Amino acid sequence: MYEENYTEVPEFVFLGLSASRPIQHFLLIFSTVLYITIFLGNILVVFTVVFEPHLHSPMYFLLGNLSFIDLFLSTLTVPKMISDMYSGHNTISFKGCVIQIFVLHVLGGSEMVLLIAMALDRYVAICKPLHYLTIMSPRMCILLLSGAWVIGLIHSVAQLAFVVHLPFCGPNEIDSFYCDLPWFIKVACTETYSIEFVVTANSGFISTGTFFLLIISYIFILFTVWKSSSGGLAKALSTLLAHISVVVLFFGPCIFVYMWPFPTVPVDKFLAILDFMITPILNPAIYTLRNKDMRLAMKRLISQLLSLGKIS
Repeated sequence: MYEENYTEVPEFVFLGLSASRPIQHFLLIFSTVLYITIFLGNILVVFTVVFEPHLHSPMYFLLGNLSFIDLFLSTLTVPKMISDMYSGHNTISFKGCVIQIFVLHVLGGSEMVLLIAMALDRYVAICKPLHYLTIMSPRMCILLLSGAWVIGLIHSVAQLAFVVHLPFCGPNEIDSFYCDLPWFIKVACTETYSIEFVVTANSGFISTGTFFLLIISYIFILFTVWKSSSGGLAKALSTLLAHISVVVLFFGPCIFVYMWPFPTVPVDKFLAILDFMITPILNPAIYTLRNKDMRLAMKRLISQLLSLGKIS
């Protein structure tokens, strides 16, 4: 039982990425340009998958949802950071911080499961092509997507259940530009070693385990293709390298932050930038620039939008 004579902290203060005004001005421009690119790139992927009939297949269905989650993840943190740097008002309410953590872990957990679903899709497409449409049916795709969101929700609730009742009486400074569990726990007014261990076990071990599961599954796919047909190995390797790149970009920062929760150097801030501003740009680029069908569909959609603009 925590003592009840603590005064609850009404808000937290973000220390941000840097205290230097010139660096903040550079980061403000840099972040704004990146977020606009993230928004336009991912929304274009989502709209293309939705409105282009030729892309109504399991692979593009999952890709569209990945872009949606990436856009949501970035929107959860980056606009707030841009606003803080512009206004100099670097605060967030206690409830706002908890909500940000909750949504962050729902999206992160969902994306983990979605990446597993995408690995399953590639396994079936490469190793069992004749049964692809039967196994990856619309019903299966909906089940995979629903399962991803449910697991993300359960993961987030389980995480917050351990920390939401911690006492906070000050200090109220968070050395980052967004709220997440390691920094949230750090400012609690009580001994938090056991809570830190549980959070690390939940997020860190799950991230690490899922990462290695995905890497092993891709190696298994390549081994299967190599055994059956050496001619298809190059094509399979090209396809899977894109997926492996996305997996490394997503899980790398997660594993580092949760397996080494309180680094003494600002590496965690760099990884946060990678997670929220770089990866959401690279994901659509990795999947679309290498995909002829996606590129053509995007061009058709852009042409249609431009035509409608001229008519109106």
